[in-house]
This record gives sequence, structure tokens and C-alpha cells, in this order.
Amino acid sequence: MVYSLAASTLTIAAPIAGDSTPAEGAESTAEGVRGASDVLVTGAGQEMLILEVTAANKVVVRLPRVEVGQGITTAVAMMITEELDARLADVDIPLADARTRGNQYTGGSSSVSSLYGPARELAAIARARLVTAAARRWHLPARTLRTRDTMVVAPDGRTATFGSLTASAARIRRPAVPSTPKPASRHRVIGRPTTRIDARDIVRGRARYAGDLSVAGAKPTVVARPPTIGGKAVSVDDAAARAMPGVLAVVRIAGGVAVVAESFHHAFKARDALRITWAPGPLASLSDAVIRTRLRAAVPQFDAPPRGSTRVEAEFAFAFVSHAPMEVLTAVADVRAHRAEMWFSTQTPMQARERIAGAIGLPASSVRVHVLRGGGSFGRRLNFDAAIEAALISKAARRPVKLMWSRADDTRHGRMRPASHHKIRAGLARGRVVAFEHAMASVNESHEDEGPSAQGGVTTAVARSGRAPAAGPVPSDSGLYNFGRVSQHSGGVGLAMHLGAWRSVDSGTVRTAEEILVDEVARSLGKDPVAFRRTTLRNKAVRAVLDKAATAGHWGRALPAGHAQGVAVHEEYNSCVACLAEIDATDPKNPRVTKVVMAADVGTAVNPRGLEAQLMGTAIDGISTVLQAGLHIDRGAVREGSFADFRYARQRHAPPHFEAHIMPSRQDPGGAGELGVPAAAGAVANAYARATGTRPRRFPINF
Repeated sequence: MVYSLAASTLTIAAPIAGDSTPAEGAESTAEGVRGASDVLVTGAGQEMLILEVTAANKVVVRLPRVEVGQGITTAVAMMITEELDARLADVDIPLADARTRGNQYTGGSSSVSSLYGPARELAAIARARLVTAAARRWHLPARTLRTRDTMVVAPDGRTATFGSLTASAARIRRPAVPSTPKPASRHRVIGRPTTRIDARDIVRGRARYAGDLSVAGAKPTVVARPPTIGGKAVSVDDAAARAMPGVLAVVRIAGGVAVVAESFHHAFKARDALRITWAPGPLASLSDAVIRTRLRAAVPQFDAPPRGSTRVEAEFAFAFVSHAPMEVLTAVADVRAHRAEMWFSTQTPMQARERIAGAIGLPASSVRVHVLRGGGSFGRRLNFDAAIEAALISKAARRPVKLMWSRADDTRHGRMRPASHHKIRAGLARGRVVAFEHAMASVNESHEDEGPSAQGGVTTAVARSGRAPAAGPVPSDSGLYNFGRVSQHSGGVGLAMHLGAWRSVDSGTVRTAEEILVDEVARSLGKDPVAFRRTTLRNKAVRAVLDKAATAGHWGRALPAGHAQGVAVHEEYNSCVACLAEIDATDPKNPRVTKVVMAADVGTAVNPRGLEAQLMGTAIDGISTVLQAGLHIDRGAVREGSFADFRYARQRHAPPHFEAHIMPSRQDPGGAGELGVPAAAGAVANAYARATGTRPRRFPINF
């Protein structure tokens, strides 16, 4: 059902998910359209995608998602361009502010798949109305008109821009031409490798992030934080700091002591001049060794193995990992007595709005959240720690503030992927796997007033008692293979620390560990790892991407001593991927991945160039977290504080040779942003094991 509200330009809205119900103040006819109008909306409470054709001949789509480098604005612009026959340069994709209803969640590799149908339908309806408006203007049959380059074209060569037709198109009740999206066979934009629409702005420094904003009166702000996780300030001597030039306010908050100043230089200098006595946090007696011991003890016991089977089993430990987006967390807050306005990058703007309102004691209707692009996320911007802090500081200081977390702030006091311990056992009989068990334990948040569901959907990695986790992607639970009886068990260790959903969430550890054991099972059966996977995979699409990666990567080719290949596969988000990695581990302490070949089937790849970039990023994630990047907990404190010691892969660690092969498909898009992490991590780990003749069990390996 479609509903209408009046406006002066062609503005169309479509639901993205959920059943439609009448919008407030709207009426419907039998055909679902009311009167002379141009705004098509469905039910109050539903998520809306809104398209407007402006008089300036721009097509503007207000996107209820956030751009954090994944290229979603480009993908949506391509969908709109395809159906409207517009120029890509004429399509603008601003980010929508936090709304009062619907769902603005960005995550779970769901953006393209959830927007693909609605965006194309929206543009197809707009095109039909624009063509009808031109037909009426020229007194021509609508079927004889064509569209190209953001204009309607008549058989005799006359043209009319969309902008010149928008007002009359807004009054069209029923288009004279079909308003259904094009079949894939007619696509000329979707599926073509396309440079990001914001690439030039990013390269030239024109792209606007929270740190670039100049909100009237907003002053630079930083926070002095405790040496341990969850530590509290016992006493504060701020006399010296307040006396320093440029200092405007010193404010105590739950996470430390904030300094508001005329510049960040003044703020950092004053922060360092504070004399604070800190009480240790609740984890002050804990270090990595104790946490690992607790995790291992929390792993549930295996079931009894099948009678007569032999077993291949292993245990795996994964360290805490920081999200480490290149843009540090920044939020601008202007909190007044009866209203508040916020600017920051967030994957969950509606939840952020509610939480900020509660923290500062205002109704949510009095809080406005402007969603900004983010310089990376990997799940970090699901949470809004910095925004809540900024709002509280602004309220206490009685002035607008621009709060910036330093790299050390986020590494030591932000959120991280939880550490986990895994035990996996495969039961073998008659030359095949007849049982497969995966038991694991993960660190869970344990705070008095907040838990995983409130902190961005961190959950246990595998289903408990056969039930799916409450949030986050569900791992493939080894249903990927014909492994007979498959079972999963999970436990947890509660610690008072902030965790966050990290790219690929549960699968990044669960499936990585499983792919390592699959290699070891193949070895125990005397089979080649690729051949073994081919004969046991359930899904022919997964088999196809494995074959493509193996063929393109020349699986099995002769390599020098200390070099080896590794392979792994993964299926999730209605997509699948295979990765082949080659490694030079002649120096096992300084291995270098020299080649990565990935093949992915994600259904329709809207922008193959963007997909290739996503796969490249997941390869770097796999290289980093398997070989060298992790966080140590040392007597309640995170030891690492910057990229100098949180050793994420640099350019010198990236493979000199990278290939991404996108499988052709006419299916609707699946998810891709997180898909490649488990396959890349598993392939790198398996390559390292084969090159060194070892069986790595703790990750990162060189930690």
C-alpha cells in the first residue's frame, strides 16, 4: 500500500523493511494513491528511504545508513542512477539525521541487500512520473520517450531536465509507463566497476568528518583517563590546569576528568597538568594469563564421541583486538536547558539519541542527532561512548564542546573484540568425518547496569543449547560441510570491561578455528586440503568459489622451503567466499604474506570495485589478527596504546599480489563487508602452519 503527502517537488519515499501501516494524516485510495501529491510514504514506524528531484536537476536520496568507508553511498547512487538513467554526478546521497521511528542500523553486512530493492523501486517510480510529465508537456505518447543523463528525450531530439519536470511530476497520479525496475539484463551501471563518488573529496581533504566541523562556540575537549580499565578518580587537583592559558573548564565525569579549552593544544597541555589520584579498576588483579585460564575452564565439555571413531582435536586462543579506525572518535555536543544537538558518526543513531537523552535528562524529542561520515568503523561506531561523554561534558560546562578521544584513549579505554578460547573435535570413521563439535568460551561484559545487548550486540559466538544468539551474525555452525553429527556449546567469563562487535563478529574467530581444524583433518586422512573440502562441502556455490580461488592462485604449485599456500572458505550473509594465501615464513617470527587470491559470490555485485576493496580490507584484517595484532591485559590495563605497539598490518605487511574474483550472478545482493575475514584469517593461519611445520594455537601468532 502506498500513501501520499503533498510537496512542491517530486519526492518519493519507500519502506525498507516491515509491514506498512497508514502514515499519520495520510489517506489511501483503492489504488493506494491520494490526490495530487508527490510524497509516497508507508506506515508510521517504518524505515523510509526518501528520494527528491530538485529544481536544480539533482537527485537527492536521504540515506538512513552511515558511510564509514564501506562505499554504501556509492552503491546506492549507482542503484538510483541505473533506474533513473541519471548521471552519477547528479545523484547526491546525504546521510539522514536520527529519526524517531524505524531502523537506521548499519551493520551485519546488510546495507546493500536491504536497500537494493527499495532504492531501485523508488527510482523506477520517479522515472515513470517524470516521463509522464514530459509526455503531457509535449503532447506525445509516453512510450515514445526515453531517459538519459538526468533528462527526458523526445523522438525529435527535444530534451527536458528532470529538474524542469519535478513540479509537474509531483502532481502525477498514475504514470503512463511502467514503474517497475529494469531486469538485470538491461543493467548498464549496476555491476560496472565504479570509482567512489566521494573519492576526490576524501583525497583532497574536502570530505567532512566530526573533527572538521566548526559548530558555533564548540570548544576542543579531551579527557584524562585512569591507568587501569574502569578506574575512578579519587581526588583531583586542577588548580594548575585551570590557571593555564586557554583553559575554559575542567569537568569530572564517570570516565575521568575533562578539559575544555580554546584549542586541542591547550586542552592536552592542561590535561597533562592535572594531578589526579586514581582508584584501580575492577580488573587490576588480572592479566592475560589469568584471563586465558578462566576462559579455558569455562569451555563446556564435549559430548561422548561416536563409538569406534578416532579423533582429531585442537584448542585455539584468540586475543582481544581493537577496532582501531583511522579516524579517532570525535563528537560535537551543544546541550542547553531544554534541548540538545549532536554531531558524530554512528551506526546506531536512533539508539544513540535515546541513550544521550536519558544521560542528560531530556526527552528524546528534544535531542537532535546529525549523522556524519566516519573514517572507518569495523563495528566501533555501533557504540556511542564519545557522544554520551560529549553531551555530559557540554551540560556540565554549559557550553558546546568538540570532544576527541586520542588513539590511546580508544585503545586502552574503548571497546575491543573479546578474547575467546575454542576446543574443536572431529570424529573420524571409515575415512570421513562422522561428528564435529565446537565448544568455546568468550569474555562477556559484566557491568551492573549494562551488558552485551546494550553495548552493540556482543554475544556468545555459537548458539547455546541449539538456539541462535540474540544479536549479531550467526556463524555457519559447520553446516558448511557434510560432517555428520554437528554440535556446539558455549560458555562465558564475565569481566567489567567494554566490548564491541568487531568486523565479522563471532565468525572471525569461530570459523577461523574451524578452518584450521579442517586442514588438520585433511592431513590426518592423507588428503589435499582443497580436494578434501571439495568432497565435503554442501553448497555448490561454495565449491565454485573454492575452485576459482584454487585455480587462479595455482594451488599446489612448487614453492621454496619456508614458503607455503593455505586455503579457507566461509559462507554467511547469503554470500560465500574462498581465500588462497601464500606466505614466506623462512623467518617464522617475521612472516610475510606474499599473495592473496579471493573469490566471492555475493549475488549481484552492485559495484565490483567496491567489493574488491572490501575483500582487500578483510585480507589485511586476517593477516593482522592471525600474525601480529592484538591487545594485552596487564594488571587491569591495556598495554598497547597506538599503532606503534598495536601492530596492525602496515603497507610493508600487505601482500604484493592481490586478486579478487567476483562470481557472476543474477541473484539479489547478499552481504560482503564482513564476509572475507574468516576465510582470509583461516587461509593465512593454514599457510603459516604448512610453511613452518607447526600447528599454531594462539592468535596472533607473534604476540
